[in-house]
Amino acid sequence: MISRFRLLPEAASTIAGSVDQLYWFIAAVSAGFSFAVAGMILFFVVRYRRRETGREHPESDGVLSLEILWSGIPFLISMVMFVWGAVVFLEMRTPPADSMQVFAVGKRWMWKVQHLEGRREINELHIPVGRPVKITMTSEDVIHSFFVPAFRVKQDAVPGRYSEFWFEATKTGEYHLFCSEYCGTQHSRMIGKVVVLEPADYQAWLGSTERGGSRLSMAEAGEEAFGDLGCASCHGEGDGSRGPSLRGLAGSQIRLPDGTTRIADATYLRQSILQPLAVVRDGWDPVMPSFQGQLTEGRVLELIAYINSLESGGAAAGVSPGAEAIGENEETPWM
Repeated sequence: MISRFRLLPEAASTIAGSVDQLYWFIAAVSAGFSFAVAGMILFFVVRYRRRETGREHPESDGVLSLEILWSGIPFLISMVMFVWGAVVFLEMRTPPADSMQVFAVGKRWMWKVQHLEGRREINELHIPVGRPVKITMTSEDVIHSFFVPAFRVKQDAVPGRYSEFWFEATKTGEYHLFCSEYCGTQHSRMIGKVVVLEPADYQAWLGSTERGGSRLSMAEAGEEAFGDLGCASCHGEGDGSRGPSLRGLAGSQIRLPDGTTRIADATYLRQSILQPLAVVRDGWDPVMPSFQGQLTEGRVLELIAYINSLESGGAAAGVSPGAEAIGENEETPWM
């Protein structure tokens, strides 16, 4: 049986309808103006064609009211598009406070996904229907782009920074997942699927047994890395520590030597770990070594989660204290 022809992919998220309405409005306006301009051109070609050799038409200085009309109408329509688009954009960029958090790392040529409860996936994402999902992601190598056409969401994963987006699926089923940013020779193979399940089925999948050992939360794995890297020798609680205490750091205001302040969010914490001399705190000597090139993006996320777990403030830093370690499985970690 031949499937029903679709101009657009199936709409399967709460934001999809708003995006489609805006798209069709812009398409209709563009088509309307295109036909109108083409029709007027044909009309004038026929109406004012030259009929007699040497005959000249009188010149006109134009009509001010007509010029205002054909300038004002497109301006008003473009403003409608702008305001409408801004409203949809803000809706897409503002995740609900109760969103379920998922972490993803792009790497040529796969998507690595980690759920808070410890489940790991490669090129797949299982989520429950009817619940907002916020994805925090980055890239280990080049720019990738997480694109789910049915949800009308697309967000770049950029090396060296964290990006976030959200969606809420409205229908169960399987939906295509693409990388829509050319990332190398096997870019076309960086595909996957989003599996939307009923809440009960999702909980059953979430609790199903995986191969490998016990799961470590991101905070627990970060605490382990914190000890292995010798961070506690400087960032202790005593007065003689060479570095500031990390307790209560996440989400707080940090004062820099030039008098400016920054919020200790996930981006700040990442920069402090990999490029510590670029963000030295006021009152401390620039003696921390750089871990650039020594830690994977997953390991950095674990350290950030551990810092968040020392005090409440994980939401401000962008990584939940209870988030689980990101990896393919316990036997073959990709951190």
